[in-house]
Amino acid sequence: MPPATTTSKRELIGAYQRDDKDTGSPEVQIAVLTQRIKHLTEHLRAARHDNSSRRGLLQMVGQRRRLLAYLHQKSPERYQVVIGRLGLRR
Repeated sequence: MPPATTTSKRELIGAYQRDDKDTGSPEVQIAVLTQRIKHLTEHLRAARHDNSSRRGLLQMVGQRRRLLAYLHQKSPERYQVVIGRLGLRR
């Protein structure tokens, strides 16, 4: 399975966007990053020595943490909804 085919990414954005034109809200960015993180985690289970992909994974996890912290600060209600829908521990 590729990390995010155009249709699956479009569906993901559609599920988390706040209005019709929204593609960059924290909720959408967190959802897309979560999908990419899950895919890369599966890849690294098979390719244990792929350190460049591991570095990319750590960068994505850090970016998602910063977005979650921002969302928690700006709107705790939206933050709770997002972590609930994505099943993230925090």
